[in-house]
Amino acid sequence: MTRAPAGRLVALLGVMVLALVGVLTRLVVLQVGDHRALAAQGLRQRVHPTDLPAERGDIVDRTGVPLAITLEARDIYVDPRYVVDPIGEAAKIARVLDMRPRDVEQRLQTPDTTFVYLGRQVDVKVAERLESLGLPGIGFLEVPKRYYPAGSLAPQVLGFVGVDATGLAGLEYEYEKVLAGIPGTRTVELDGDGLPIASGMEILKPAIAGRTLVTTLDREVQYLAQEALRRAVKENHAKGGTIVVMDARNGDVYAMASYPWFDPNDFAHANRDAVRNRAVTDMFEPGSVNKVVTAAAALESGAVGVRDVFRVPWWMHVGGYTVNDSHPHPVEPMTLGDIVAHSSNIGSAMVAERVGSAELASVLARFGYGTPTGVGFPGEAGGVVPELLNWNDITRATVSYGQGISMTPLQMAAVYGTVANGGMWVQPRLVRGTTGPDGRLDEAPPATPRRVLSKGTAAMLTRMLASVVETGTGGAAQIPGYQVAGKTGTARKLVDGRYVHRYMASFVGFLPASDPRAVIVVSIDEPRTVYGGVAAAPVFSEIARHVIQRLAIPAAPPVPLPPFASGP
Repeated sequence: MTRAPAGRLVALLGVMVLALVGVLTRLVVLQVGDHRALAAQGLRQRVHPTDLPAERGDIVDRTGVPLAITLEARDIYVDPRYVVDPIGEAAKIARVLDMRPRDVEQRLQTPDTTFVYLGRQVDVKVAERLESLGLPGIGFLEVPKRYYPAGSLAPQVLGFVGVDATGLAGLEYEYEKVLAGIPGTRTVELDGDGLPIASGMEILKPAIAGRTLVTTLDREVQYLAQEALRRAVKENHAKGGTIVVMDARNGDVYAMASYPWFDPNDFAHANRDAVRNRAVTDMFEPGSVNKVVTAAAALESGAVGVRDVFRVPWWMHVGGYTVNDSHPHPVEPMTLGDIVAHSSNIGSAMVAERVGSAELASVLARFGYGTPTGVGFPGEAGGVVPELLNWNDITRATVSYGQGISMTPLQMAAVYGTVANGGMWVQPRLVRGTTGPDGRLDEAPPATPRRVLSKGTAAMLTRMLASVVETGTGGAAQIPGYQVAGKTGTARKLVDGRYVHRYMASFVGFLPASDPRAVIVVSIDEPRTVYGGVAAAPVFSEIARHVIQRLAIPAAPPVPLPPFASGP
């Protein structure tokens, strides 16, 4: 009678012992075998890293005037779960954020979510007005916002930044790594209620701010160039226009403008065509401004002397085609200087015939035709030059006066900069360097100049270009007290494979002729006035006067003009 209870006690004791052994075994496994894994899991649950965004670097002009800065803004969001009056809240939010109430109401009632944006990068004062209403479910996040203090000043050059603070165009895109900096992190240990643990971990890895990008642009020259371009486009009833102002000695771009332009503070509503930096990305047939290259090839090769005289008709047949000058004239004796000064297509074609296709193509290549300048801008075009194997008589003739090839306005600035710089090609640049917190300028490494022409050839070309302004087609580019060397260009546009009666009117020049400081390119797209000497040369003169004052350019002795057929 007493054995049954004792047996049950033994059995119970055995079960308890086995359970205890199981618990101890599990504890050993947890404390020894799984210790590291569990500790790591617990740490992950307690430790919360937070990204610390880096402050984006500014973009400034050559004198340090800010062109792009970063301001504090707010992202505004809603958690639809806490919205109690969608219609009433939508009306209030819409008034503050300038939105349609219906659009706001839809966001406030978005199903199956806890986060919907109502506004991105909203001005702080606007966000504070909304926050003061105390609407349930509405939240605010501190975010950076890119701001361009001068609005539509050099917008195609600067580019713009998206809502995620990443550069999307222009220098903002090209120098993203420099400007963006390096994000940091703040890691803290939190308890189950999300509060910091007093003795817990706290690791701070500070963000490294982006560097300031120092451009070569001069804010005042850029503004004056844009104003002159805007007026010229309007007065000539043109489609648009482009201007480049560059230092003749080192390639620094003081101004680069394309009209129409846009405000990068509101780039989302900009016309896509207005966003392109046409001075760098768009190619055009240069027309007669290219005759300086034909003259350079003639002088460098020795195929034409400065006193050689051509008997130039106003039209002639070349390779089964008829080419002609812009206006009828009797057969005229012309030197190379006359041909450049009076912009004779027939004279250029006759010179090119003496030079030969191979030599002309070689000089084009030495000037950089067909190759991007390497200015450091996204999407830079290199222009188009026919392969020498495909040249024939008509190719050589048309190329000699700037048709059948294409280039960018910046490339043309570099060509004339080469002549101004004594035959040395200097790479254009838009960035001088960067600065850090200490303000010290870290200069961008300069490119190595290359010799394209002899000093003698460059000097004679300068004399010829001076004659264009003093006695030829570029008279409207004259500036009292300063000798200008330059060339007009009027190129018919190629549309769907055919030349149409629409024109690109240009003037490219430098000053002072004997001691060049600035190269200026002016191109007016489809002006009703047609000709470069009428549409573009006066704009050159206006901008050049501003540049003379801004850069304090002194006058210099004039260069002598070249021999003419009518001269001794």
